[in-house]
Amino acid sequence: MTVTARKTRMQNGNKFKLGLFGMNCSGSFATTAPERWQAGWPENLEAARLADEAGLEFILPIARWMGYGGKTDRQGTSFESLSWASALLASTEEIVAFSTIHVPLVHPVFAAKSIVTADHVGQGRFGINIVSGWNVEEFAMFGVPLREHDERYDYSAEWVSVLKKVHSESGPFDYNGKYFNLKNVDGKPKPWGDGRPMLMSAGSSPAGRKFAVDHVDCLFMVISEDARIAADVALARATPGAENVGLYASGHLLCRRTAKETEEYYHYLVREKGDWEAAEQIIAKRAAGNSQSLSPELMRKMKERVISGGATFPVIGSYDEVAEKFLRLSQAGLDGMALILVNYVNEMPVLRDEVLPRLERLKIREARRN
Repeated sequence: MTVTARKTRMQNGNKFKLGLFGMNCSGSFATTAPERWQAGWPENLEAARLADEAGLEFILPIARWMGYGGKTDRQGTSFESLSWASALLASTEEIVAFSTIHVPLVHPVFAAKSIVTADHVGQGRFGINIVSGWNVEEFAMFGVPLREHDERYDYSAEWVSVLKKVHSESGPFDYNGKYFNLKNVDGKPKPWGDGRPMLMSAGSSPAGRKFAVDHVDCLFMVISEDARIAADVALARATPGAENVGLYASGHLLCRRTAKETEEYYHYLVREKGDWEAAEQIIAKRAAGNSQSLSPELMRKMKERVISGGATFPVIGSYDEVAEKFLRLSQAGLDGMALILVNYVNEMPVLRDEVLPRLERLKIREARRN
């Protein structure tokens, strides 16, 4: 990978890396079941420590400014991710914490200072998830217009260029671009130790994939369905230069000892307790923002998947079945996955004690140190 010489868990020897996704936001599953994630600070801290101790590589938040309505108002309660990451880095030992930044809503000079702060708190265990934006209503909260789809990535490219210069230039500099005209820019301290924080971005459109290949270290892609695992990964890898970036996807994990137990719990969470109104709101908001990760038509066909994980990839089944699915993803060329859980604290023991040992036996993760 093109990232730095840093030696964090994101650069370890595990062929298939795992992280927790979106735990800074409430309602990871859009269900009214009482065990759904509420995203309080004590719960976030406990989940981060459990993930750290289990050997997971990263925690990845979602940048969210308003929820999706319905009974649950999925993601309506959320912690701002720069502050969130800094606090969790101060409370963990080895796990990498990312911040997710809507780049049109945060000036790159301010972001550079906040990023360096978090990077020093974690002594190099920090990363940034670059989001170009799609949520029209959230942008309206800031009075910022949402640009045409492909131009969003042009803006993000210039933003990242400014960020990298602040972190690398030894003295003050001017920057003259299409979107930024900056004078006498300086930034101290520089990032912690060698190199810089890892950069990632999500995108499944040609413009999104090209931005990732040109400017960041990891691309988060969408896998549409089981039958297309290999095809979707191959499509992302076909982008010129994609061999130089890590390739990840987001998924939602639901597993119990047997397939029958898993199906019964899924039926309870989604079909009995699912917030169908929130699912409609998710689909409508993505359509309004011209998000091209998944079409509104496809999301409607996958409405249950929207409820169970915001349209992320389903990793559902018995302990053995989910381990085999992770193996398939790895064999297809995926480097790792960020996972949504019903309740990150309650479900971590299953991930730690049942799933991870199976992945070690399948040789896609190394045995954990005691």
